[in-house]
Amino acid sequence: MEISSSVCEKIMELLGQDKIDRHQRQVVILSQDSFYRELTPEQKAKALKGQFNFDHPDAFDNELVMKTLQDIIQGEAVHIPVYDFVTHSRKDEFVTVYPADVVLFEGILMFYSQEIRDLFQMKLFVDTDPDTRLSRRVLRDISERGRELEQVLNQYITFVKPAFEEFCLPTKKYADVIIPRGADNHVAINLIVQHIQDILNGGFTKRQNGFQNGHGTPRQRRPSESSRPH
Repeated sequence: MEISSSVCEKIMELLGQDKIDRHQRQVVILSQDSFYRELTPEQKAKALKGQFNFDHPDAFDNELVMKTLQDIIQGEAVHIPVYDFVTHSRKDEFVTVYPADVVLFEGILMFYSQEIRDLFQMKLFVDTDPDTRLSRRVLRDISERGRELEQVLNQYITFVKPAFEEFCLPTKKYADVIIPRGADNHVAINLIVQHIQDILNGGFTKRQNGFQNGHGTPRQRRPSESSRPH
């Protein structure tokens, strides 16, 4: 996440999962940004000029998202694409994510598709001030993605802000929990951490009398999900 990635990272830190070998982690993070579609030559030319809308639902490979989530639910290791935001293409490499008890899947439009939305056990929406969203976007795109300031601002005005208002903000109603101020909201973060800790310890499953898929033995993993204003 931009904002929610910091929330996910804070959750991992408080759970102590960031210090554990990735083969042994009980909690893992996936990002919707890994699932951008392969662009046609015409689309890539537009992208290099900052004229392609990466914040539209059609920019993501939802078929691959679905397959990945279904494999995770079955407790299988999955191969996650690595997207190059400078060249706007997938690299010839993958990141392997191993079975875990809890999966945090973050992305700006993860609530948009009902088919995908219905797979999540808990849905979180990180609600952040628009100025904060813009400043973080500018810093990220310049420092990590080699963009010029003018291009970043034009893209924000032309695509990012309208797409947020049209596609992301309306999905806020699907959230089970809304987190104002992102990772700075320590009360909300601590409550989520406690809920995840309950799942890892088996207490939540026991209280639910086995209703929740994914936290008994044998297990079927079900992901939690976070959407972020972008």
